[in-house]
Amino acid sequence: MISFVPTEMEDPAPYHLLTSIVAPRPIAWVSTISADGIPNLAPYSFFNAVAGFPPTIMFSVAYRRQEPKEKDTLRNVKEVDEFVCHVVDEALANAMVRTAVEVPYEVNEFETAHLQAVPSINVRPFRIADAPIAMECKVTQIVPVAGAPNVMVLGQVLRFHVREGLYRADLGLVDTQLMKPIARLGGPMEYAKIGELFSLEVPKDRQNY
Repeated sequence: MISFVPTEMEDPAPYHLLTSIVAPRPIAWVSTISADGIPNLAPYSFFNAVAGFPPTIMFSVAYRRQEPKEKDTLRNVKEVDEFVCHVVDEALANAMVRTAVEVPYEVNEFETAHLQAVPSINVRPFRIADAPIAMECKVTQIVPVAGAPNVMVLGQVLRFHVREGLYRADLGLVDTQLMKPIARLGGPMEYAKIGELFSLEVPKDRQNY
């Protein structure tokens, strides 16, 4: 067994090690809008669900090393406390990568990635017409991560948009295999698709769990 102490490692080695361990990670493709009405779209792989009711999700935004240090997404959710979180499927992978590029604040990533933007229902940011899933969210907390150049954004889901054919009405679930989400791995260009699925039954005797 090899052991590492983060404080003894050179930057950014702890980041690369962590992201290769916590994998695969889902990708939050986050749409926001400025107070002046400028749309923004960017992917974040520090992302997950944190509560079931009310349904709440989170994503983490890192500050830039250069000025302006505050990314457009963070600036926008502070100005307009709403966002739309999309699932990235295999068909949209290349478009997602195009929106990861740093561009000037006034640039509309929907246009640079050739994505159709459609109005949301409960929030002001636009959503991606072709995304398999879109979650309209209200920001509930913006939490600085202690000791790190990151800010965690939590949002309550106000509305789910699910592509027709993905919803399993008998179970109230989305068919993950049909959704074909992609996930982030540790390498700079490494992503993953859904592989083999299997089921595990939770033991009835919790003492043996």
